[in-house]
Amino acid sequence: MKKISVLGSTGSIGVSALEVIEQNPSSIGVLGLAGGRNVERLRAQIEKFRPVAVAMMDEDHAVQLKNRLGPSNRTSVLWGMEGYREVATLPGTSMVVSAIVGAAGLLPTLDAIEAGKDIALANKETMVMAGRIVTEKARSRGVRILPVDSEHSAVFQCLQGQRREAVQKIILTASGGPFLKWPLEKLADVTVDDALRHPNWVMGKKITIDSASMMNKGLEVIEAQWLFDADIDTIEILIHPQSIVHSMVEYTDGSVIAQLGVPDMKGPISYALFHPGRCPGGLTRLDLTAIARLEFFPPDFERFPCLRLAYEAGRTGGTLPAVMNAANEVAVSAFIEQEIHFTDIPAVIGKTMALHGVKEAASIGDVLEADRWARVTGEEIIQNSKGNI
Repeated sequence: MKKISVLGSTGSIGVSALEVIEQNPSSIGVLGLAGGRNVERLRAQIEKFRPVAVAMMDEDHAVQLKNRLGPSNRTSVLWGMEGYREVATLPGTSMVVSAIVGAAGLLPTLDAIEAGKDIALANKETMVMAGRIVTEKARSRGVRILPVDSEHSAVFQCLQGQRREAVQKIILTASGGPFLKWPLEKLADVTVDDALRHPNWVMGKKITIDSASMMNKGLEVIEAQWLFDADIDTIEILIHPQSIVHSMVEYTDGSVIAQLGVPDMKGPISYALFHPGRCPGGLTRLDLTAIARLEFFPPDFERFPCLRLAYEAGRTGGTLPAVMNAANEVAVSAFIEQEIHFTDIPAVIGKTMALHGVKEAASIGDVLEADRWARVTGEEIIQNSKGNI
């Protein structure tokens, strides 16, 4: 039986991963869980999966969890970054599902790699911030990084059995989010509720807003650079509103291989957990006759300026992708708190990137310092804007 830990177990990806595991109790067991602040959800997961150790974001929530579990509980309850890192490196685990949202997932994922654990990677920020460091560390430790994002899982599947030098182009599909057809002049009036109404996927707040701004797709472009050792200019984006074709690979002979499926994260999760096998009966069957039409459009960089910023960061490299990612996290948080407009998100990111002196990301220290600088700078831009970014 494969033993795993799930980082981000109380988020949407973590919950889906545990549902896949629950359906296959003879194949996969859970040794560790790391959640955020949802005490009740993590308590229920502990009762169901009986992990050796769990971690919460801070001590206050960890104390609440301990109190709810009662004196007979045998699960070790940890907290904070050190707790996350301990769960990521538990002896006996062979795979870690990395699904913590944002930059917080970087250090636990690196620790898991250093400990020789395979990674089912849903935390795209890890690759955006430190792709070269992460891939080199995984290579040196003989660790597999198996993508969980639906797009990267699709590309990974399309590459199976193919020669890497025969790849002409990687094509990432995107739904276009809720604002694909909104008049441009209305985007400044977007509310948080508007941005959270994704047409096809059910996800957490941050990733859903990233999808609405298309920064999510920009992050995926940079992640694909490192996952598939690809030049960024060979990675393209196509708007595909139906979210049935999850991504494609074009080969030098003109052939295009695509991976299709219903929009359900259990598909790519189960593929990563069971690779190189497949989990039977994991998804609703795809009925193409019911869908009837599959549409594809080029992305509009005026409507989605975050895409342009992501390509700029990916081409420049060094510490700029980490700065872009941190500025985006700051801007999205400010939007959720209604401190800035939706259209201010790319403005904050762009201004932060323009102020940054790009350096080589030679160490994790370089990456973390760039992240710290960008958060301070992004906050200053927001606070000094007086509503006019």
